[in-house]
Amino acid sequence: MLKAIVFDMDGVLIDTETLYRDSFLAASQDGGHDLPVELYQRVCGSPWDVISGTIIAEHGADFPMDAFRDAWLRHLAVSMAGGVELKAGVVTMLDLLDDLKLPRAIATSSRHESVNRHLGPHNLLARFDHIVAREDYTEPKPSPMPYLTAAQRLGVDPAECLALEDSYHGVQSASSAGMMTVMVPDVAPATERMRETCIAICSGLSEVAALLRDERTLG
Repeated sequence: MLKAIVFDMDGVLIDTETLYRDSFLAASQDGGHDLPVELYQRVCGSPWDVISGTIIAEHGADFPMDAFRDAWLRHLAVSMAGGVELKAGVVTMLDLLDDLKLPRAIATSSRHESVNRHLGPHNLLARFDHIVAREDYTEPKPSPMPYLTAAQRLGVDPAECLALEDSYHGVQSASSAGMMTVMVPDVAPATERMRETCIAICSGLSEVAALLRDERTLG
C-alpha cells in the first residue's frame, strides 16, 4: 500500500539541473578542463563532496578544484539571478496528493538555504510535511540515508513510500532505502540499469500523476 511520496528537489520540483549542467560545462571550458557532459550526468543530484570526489578520482588530485568551483558558482549565479522555474506539473501533482490525502516530503542533496530560496518564492514550502536537506543526514546520496530519514520523519515504512528521482545517485539512494522508485529523467537519460531498478520511468510529473490515480499500477 502506498502511504507517502518523497520528492527529490532539483530536476524534479524545480528546473535547476539544466542550469547546473550548463554552468558546470562553462566552468570546464573556462579552465580548459574538457570535462564531459557524461560526467555531470553521473553526478547530478549529488552534493559537492561527491561531485568533487568523482572529478579527482577521474582527473587527478592536482585538478584545480577550488578555481573550478568558483567559476561554476559564478556562471550559476548569473543563470539563477532571475530565480528558477518550477518543473511542469508540480502544483497539479501537489493538488492531487491533497485530494488523495497522501503525506509528502522532500529528500534533497541541497541545503535548507537553497530549498528556501528556490521553493519559497513559489509558496510551496508549506505544502510538504517534511523537508530533509543536506544538514539532516551524514551520508549523502547514493547512500539510502536521505530517504530513510524522510521515511522516519513521515512515520511510514520505506516500502510504503514512492520516491521520485531524476538522477542515477538519487535512484540508487531511494531504491536502496527500500522505496518504490520512479525516475523522471531530466539532464541524465534513463539507462537500462535505471529501468531495471525503478518501477517506472515517467516523462514528467503528469505521467506520475496518472500512475497515482490508479494506485494498483504501483504493485
